[in-house]
Order: sequence, then structure tokens, then C-alpha cells
Amino acid sequence: MQLNRIGRIQFIEVEFPGSSCSTQGFTTRHEGVSRPPYNSLNLGLNTQDQQANVEGNRSLLARAFGVNQESLVTPRQVHGSDILVINEPNEDFSHFLTVEGDAVITNQPQVLIGVCVADCAPILLCDPVNKVIAVVHAGWKGTAAKLVAKTVAGMQAEFGSDPSRLHAAIGPCIQKCCYEVDEPVKKAFLQAALSWDSCSEATSPGKWQLDLAAANRELLLLAGVPADAIQSSGQCVCCHSEQFFSYRRDKDDSGRQMGFIMLKG
Repeated sequence: MQLNRIGRIQFIEVEFPGSSCSTQGFTTRHEGVSRPPYNSLNLGLNTQDQQANVEGNRSLLARAFGVNQESLVTPRQVHGSDILVINEPNEDFSHFLTVEGDAVITNQPQVLIGVCVADCAPILLCDPVNKVIAVVHAGWKGTAAKLVAKTVAGMQAEFGSDPSRLHAAIGPCIQKCCYEVDEPVKKAFLQAALSWDSCSEATSPGKWQLDLAAANRELLLLAGVPADAIQSSGQCVCCHSEQFFSYRRDKDDSGRQMGFIMLKG
């Protein structure tokens, strides 16, 4: 992963080895039109930023990758486990903005799918053989629900993707250093039969530091994605206020960055 720029958009570019069918990456907070405290590339529709600024930023992102804003699809994220599947052409994809879901799968070219995040992990998936892509929003609830593994299974069921031939990238998110959680989070992970000890560290009675990226990497491995096909940014959005938004750090003054991926035409 490396910092790149297309048009006015500064983003962390992801290259999947052996795959030239898609373009993908993770935005930073720079080069948009939003005013402080949402400066400047705030892409989140559910923030207290002015709607016109968010729409302007989303238009900048879409145009940078050669599509119109109606082809930028981000579902209405609810920290659940529903997956939006787009398997046929649409003249206007904007109606999907009202569909609840925390992951998107598509085989349609020139559709820019994304998830908006401020601390949660954005995860990108690509099947270069069958030309299928997916994007996942994984906070602790989505992780406990094994959403990324369900998305891999959905790619396999809907489009015949072989998990052993998938590429994955886990983007910038809140890291273990800044993410203290409590007993309900531990309970949810244990109920889901997730390995709590491998992705957390006790800090005080009833408190743990959680490694979201490590937990989702383990889920990808269990789903059949090879270890050498999983990339992870390792960047902490909470630590780097100059580069990323973080809700835990800034509360309602936080904007949203985006993990995005698009099949080339």
C-alpha cells in the first residue's frame, strides 16, 4: 500500500498481485471541500457536516475514478451483518444508498462500491478470476458477527468465487493502542467462538485493548483466504489526526473516510 493521488483525491492505493481487473484503496481526510472540523474530504452522509459539502466530496471521488456520482454505492451502514449484492446493470445505483447493509458484493464493472469508516475496519476483497469484488465495514459488532467471512461465503455462493484465489486488504482503522473495550465486547466474541486471546490484551479488570485488524485477518484465514493474499495497513486512525478521521478521538466532530473498490470496464 502506498499514498497516491488521482485528480484531487489523495488515497492509499492497494495493489493486488496478479490482478489488473480492479482499482481500490482507502481515502485520507485531505483534498475535499468540507470546512473544519470535517476538513476536508468527509465522505460520510450520516455526519453533521453540510450535505452539500459531503455530496461535493463524493462527486470528487467518483470523478477521480472516471464514473459519475450515481455509480458510487455505499449502503446505509447499521453495524449489522446484511450484505448488498449487485448482480445486474442499473441506470442509476443511487437508490442503494437507502438499503441497510454493512458489506457490498458486485460483478458489475464501473460501479464504485465503498464503506464509510471513522474507526471501524474497511476491508476490500477481489476475485480476479471471476471478476467479483466486495467491500466490508467491520466494527466490533460486524467482526463478532463474522461479516467478512460471510462476505467471502457470499462471493462463493453468488458468483462461484474460490476463497483460495481471493485477495484482501484491511485498511486504516483504530488499532489496539487506542481501542479499549469492555465485557460486552468480549462476551460477543466468545459467543461467536472467536479467539479472544489472540486479538486482545487485558489492561485492567474488565477492560481490554482490541485488535480489530488481527481479528478480521483471522476470520479471512478461516474463510480460506491465503495468508500471503491478505494485506493490512497497520495505520491507526486515532493516532494520526493529520491524516484520518476518528470518531473515538473526535466524537460528533468526526468525518468519514472510505474504503472503495471498482471493477474496471
